Amino acid sequence: MAAIEMKNIVKRYGDGFPAVNDVSIDVADGEFVILVGPSGCGKSTLLRMIVGLEDITEGEMVIGGKVVNDLAPRERNLAMVFQNYALYPHLSVYENIAFPLRLAKADDKTVDEKVREASRTLELDEHLERKPGNLSGGQRQRVAMGRAIVRDADAFLFDEPLSNLDAKLRGQMRSEISRLQKKLGITTVYVTHDQTEAMTLGDRVAVLKRGLLQQLATPRELYGNPGNLFVAGFIGSPPMNFLPATVTGTSVELPFGTVEISPEKAERAADKGLLIAGIRPEAFEDASVVDPSRKGSTFRATVDVVEWLGNEAYAYIPFEAPPEVREQLEQLERDLDGEALRTQLVVGLDGSSTIAEGDEAEIWVDTSKMHLFDPATGENLTVDRANAGEISQAATGRPAD
Repeated sequence: MAAIEMKNIVKRYGDGFPAVNDVSIDVADGEFVILVGPSGCGKSTLLRMIVGLEDITEGEMVIGGKVVNDLAPRERNLAMVFQNYALYPHLSVYENIAFPLRLAKADDKTVDEKVREASRTLELDEHLERKPGNLSGGQRQRVAMGRAIVRDADAFLFDEPLSNLDAKLRGQMRSEISRLQKKLGITTVYVTHDQTEAMTLGDRVAVLKRGLLQQLATPRELYGNPGNLFVAGFIGSPPMNFLPATVTGTSVELPFGTVEISPEKAERAADKGLLIAGIRPEAFEDASVVDPSRKGSTFRATVDVVEWLGNEAYAYIPFEAPPEVREQLEQLERDLDGEALRTQLVVGLDGSSTIAEGDEAEIWVDTSKMHLFDPATGENLTVDRANAGEISQAATGRPAD
């Protein structure tokens, strides 16, 4: 096993476009780090630079304390699992797993021991004589993982390995990959565009946008303390609500009324003019079902649509946004591959709530969960930096792209 250090990594193509732009990430020995972001953010390019399939324009790639910029992929001792499995259709499962050992000219006894150990770990024993074409997608992905395991590599690299699987299999394979990584304790870098995979698998998650690292933190830190508007919009489903807001003293004026925030948050946002308030749907509730002892604020609003899901419900409340806020949300929507961030408030409700469409309802909100963003830069003015991991310079006041 080995630590991976990416020091100010840059990748420019012939036209000068920086696919990866000054990214620095340290992956500790045995750590599971996720690279996540929308299409074109540079995550796969960065992974390919780790393994040596892409040249590095600037910066240093250090694996196990050794600079590997000029080393060929075969000299880096890394095992990569691809999205498309890359199995040999004419070989059995046994021989597919054994392939890297055969290539290294290992003796038959070593090959058999390692293949059978990997097959037991991945529950492939009964499939060893079958061909890949006769396996399910999940089984084929396990074969690809088995081929990586037998190599005794310093690190595993996964490039969107579950993208070709259906939703049920993706959930199953997520738990299998997590168990396997913990059992082997091997350094792992995993690329995905799926935030569910990122939040459930990673020890830490690196969020990328247009080649720039936005934030590197644990899943919990990313969710609770997003460094900027992009991270806040990308992490969470349903996505965070974004509302126009102005702060006066400790009062925040929202489209539906005024709510109170802590003096500490108010001080950080003072004299900033028009802001964007970010509040996740689960920070709201039907005021009639909230324990009166819970701290928060209430406001009244007319509910447009209610979606009841059994144990929970979502209420949708439209609002008007000024041009500055609407423009920033439209840009964010483009950055998020078109995920809708419409000017409507999504309110999470307990399944027992009786709020119905057309009701003027009293809504409770936990204002301690509110974030305030600068519309010009996207910076989170109220982030708790002590509990937000690493927030890059790209997320702290640099003008929005």
